[in-house]
Amino acid sequence: MRVTQVPARFPRVTRHAAAVVLVAVAALVGVSAQPVSAAPPGIPSKATAQSQLNALTVATQGSTSGYSRDLFPHWITVSGSCNTREQVLKRDGTSVVVDSSCAATSGRWYSPYDGATWTAASDVDIDHVVPLAEAWRSGANSWTTSRRQSFANDLTRPQLIAVTDNVNQSKGDQDPSTWQPPLSSYRCTYSRMWITVKYSWGLTLQSSEKSALQSMLNTCSS
Repeated sequence: MRVTQVPARFPRVTRHAAAVVLVAVAALVGVSAQPVSAAPPGIPSKATAQSQLNALTVATQGSTSGYSRDLFPHWITVSGSCNTREQVLKRDGTSVVVDSSCAATSGRWYSPYDGATWTAASDVDIDHVVPLAEAWRSGANSWTTSRRQSFANDLTRPQLIAVTDNVNQSKGDQDPSTWQPPLSSYRCTYSRMWITVKYSWGLTLQSSEKSALQSMLNTCSS
């Protein structure tokens, strides 16, 4: 990300503090601080998500015994020289420019999990909304490698989203009973994405996870 030089009398700021300053300046000059970003496809309405949540099977969470990210092959080539990560970066970003190998060289990415905006693709992770290890514990341990690959690269459902890298890393493989987006206004959308992914892929959920999802879903207006 390009950082503007400041006079020596001012202390150096972190990239997160700089982002806060930029948001404040944008507000002062009347520019929207939150750029429009594309939403993942297939996010259901509140009513549909509620029906899907009611239909999900509640079960004791399985173990991670035998789990490996290698059992969910990603990122795969999906179009020309572009792999799944690069496709999501183009989809979720604004004014994204890529080179001949499809790597993003410039653009802007708004992370709905925390409300931050980045101008370097290296600051952005592609989050599996339902983490791979969570899927393994919820039924994917019995899938074929081919099915797990399809899950890990699912571009037709709201399973992949570009977000701030360290926010994604803090989430890890946690479910909504122990982790929710820091930006509380996004939790309604997050719950609907999580529910429909688990429903579409026939995964189970545990009781505490269902309770957390219901609480988040209750904040939705529609």
